[in-house]
Amino acid sequence: MTAKELKAQLRNERLSARDAIAPEERISKSLAMADHAGEAVAFEPGTIISGFLPIRSEADLRPLMARFAARGARLCVPAILDKQTIVFRELAEDAPLIATGFGTVGPAEHAVILDPEIMLVPLSAFDVRGHRIGYGAGYYDRAISRLREKGLHPKLIGIAFDCQEVAHVPDEPHDISLDAILTESGLRFFASWIG
Repeated sequence: MTAKELKAQLRNERLSARDAIAPEERISKSLAMADHAGEAVAFEPGTIISGFLPIRSEADLRPLMARFAARGARLCVPAILDKQTIVFRELAEDAPLIATGFGTVGPAEHAVILDPEIMLVPLSAFDVRGHRIGYGAGYYDRAISRLREKGLHPKLIGIAFDCQEVAHVPDEPHDISLDAILTESGLRFFASWIG
């Protein structure tokens, strides 16, 4: 089995496990994530943090993002521009939300596009080394690469439930590893900058 085929198998298995979590349990787990990371992630007021609004069975990051905003973070969420590109539009309080592709919603085209300094990254599976499997379209890998080409090095926090952990993600040269992973059990660090 190739790395790509193994990733696809792990993605399907872990997303099925995530889908099996009851909606009320997902709410409880999402609130636990906010409690674990709301104060533990170090940043200065004005820091640009990208989150995401939940689709399908993802964790609901709105409570965590609200805590970051209360600490002075500027929030943004992804918007899909085409089959290759996402940008991060500022999530201003009371701004109307529109469909932004791939089943997501976010601010409209006139919203300011920001370059995140900290990114909360959705994923389908992760391992203890900080390697992740995304949803298969490569949007985040390309977005992170574009930021790095601009000389920026956003800190990456994967967002998942415990059931999405696997023993080993088959990593490839183009894969970008995480600095931390946040689940309902806590915030695990792979890099020292966060705490």
